Amino acid sequence: MKRLDGNNRIAAMLVGIVVTMGALAWAAVPFYSWFCRVTGYGGTPSVRTEAATEILDELVTIRFDANTEPGMPWEFHPVQREMTLKIGETGMAFYEAYNPTDHVVAGTASYNVAPDLAGYYFTKIQCFCFTEQVLQPGERVEMPVVFYVDPELVKDRDAGRIRNITLSYTFYETELPKEQASLSPAKTADYN
Repeated sequence: MKRLDGNNRIAAMLVGIVVTMGALAWAAVPFYSWFCRVTGYGGTPSVRTEAATEILDELVTIRFDANTEPGMPWEFHPVQREMTLKIGETGMAFYEAYNPTDHVVAGTASYNVAPDLAGYYFTKIQCFCFTEQVLQPGERVEMPVVFYVDPELVKDRDAGRIRNITLSYTFYETELPKEQASLSPAKTADYN
């Protein structure tokens, strides 16, 4: 009997380890996402609701990049390839998305900036990437992003000389919202 109790204890410990590892794996993605947003790690821009309070006489060039994941049917590109602004000045750029299919497609954009050190200082005020986008068949839209480069950049010992930043987006297909997913193809065509 003692051997059976020992086996049960080992089995319980192994199950506990598996459950703990699963919980940690589940929590890792949102924690990492939060960490990147807060610190700018991995080129993740910060998000604010207001513009910078200071504008410097130093210029920074922002380049715009657009991608789609394999299998995402949209055509997606920046309307302008680059923009030069004063550090701290608010800029607005547009990206264009087009759904060439005969069905509704939803998508969400992930984003980052390069070089990674600039992520902490690249600040978005408004962005299409904050919400899911839904395009009807044949629909083409221009989507804005409002941003600035924080003047604190110039004080950073490592990032202070950065004057070229690339803002990159990748669109991923997502499930349609329930109200549109339940529409039949014939009704979807009339949804425009």
